[in-house]
Amino acid sequence: MSLQARTAELAGVRRFQLTEREVPDPGPGEIQVRVAAVGVCGSDLHSYSEGAVGDSPCVYPMVLGHEPAGVVLKTTPGVTGWSPGDRAAFEPALYCYHCEFCLSGHHNVCANLRFMSNPEEPGFFREYVNLPARNLIAIPAQMSLHHATLIEPLAVVLHSLKLAAIQPGETAAVFGVGPIGLLTVVALKLAGAGRVWVADPVAHRLQLARALGADALIDPRAVDPVRQILEDTGKRGVDVSIDCGGKDGSINQCASATRNAGRVVITAIQPGVGTAVNLHTMRRKEMTIFNVRRSNHESAEALAMLAEHTARFAPIVTHARPLDEIGRAFVQLENYEDGVGKVVISCSG
Repeated sequence: MSLQARTAELAGVRRFQLTEREVPDPGPGEIQVRVAAVGVCGSDLHSYSEGAVGDSPCVYPMVLGHEPAGVVLKTTPGVTGWSPGDRAAFEPALYCYHCEFCLSGHHNVCANLRFMSNPEEPGFFREYVNLPARNLIAIPAQMSLHHATLIEPLAVVLHSLKLAAIQPGETAAVFGVGPIGLLTVVALKLAGAGRVWVADPVAHRLQLARALGADALIDPRAVDPVRQILEDTGKRGVDVSIDCGGKDGSINQCASATRNAGRVVITAIQPGVGTAVNLHTMRRKEMTIFNVRRSNHESAEALAMLAEHTARFAPIVTHARPLDEIGRAFVQLENYEDGVGKVVISCSG
């Protein structure tokens, strides 16, 4: 028997509408889940405020949300290891598992990738979803479903640090400390990084970053972050810079703040269809530039890290709102209201 799921659809720039959509019975190999909580990602905010994610335009109406957690509702014959009532985080990417990239272990760039949160594939801002069984990640009993929404973005951060190959004691700069930047600060410190600088124009985000382990805070409205980092490092620069903001020339700031033969990791999605990049700085320094495409087999590691260090990550989730207040949640995020860090949308009771 099919269900009717309350669903929050993005119907235009800065406009959500609540509706009900039919959810069919799960097919072979699928599990029907009740979505309890979904974290709001920076890419969701791009869709909301810009009508696109980079060069990928929105097609309305569409369902966003790809940082979900919830409870198993129904299984199908052939599915083992799961029972109604089990708690899990949900992986939003649907891979083909047979293209050359999947077969070589690069599932995150699958040639036939389907990502739940795009116009063609509804995301998780809805009550019920059918998923392949392999897209469920069991979570421990003591982990709240709200905190379990951090597994997906933390996996992205761990993928970025794998590319950066942070060594114990190395210095790092994080440009932009929204939720991904805040997660990056914690992960850097747990990886053994030495001094970590963060740059962000939002005062409460800087203070959150300090509470999570950042060593030096820079407000770019008051101080040039590149000049400050170079001054602090005797003109050498940091070993690694990570762009988690994607605004105001942050890629070029990363390059200028990083030492010769250093590494720059671009985690943020840049706005618009083109970004001006100073290749001459990168060439002269013979830098290594890494672009991040979500995560790639880091979910289990993210779950283990989150479970072991729950108290370290907990301050990142600052607000929760019910599904019928999703529009207000996005306004709060866009305007940096009320000390907001990570917002979680509660989709069902």
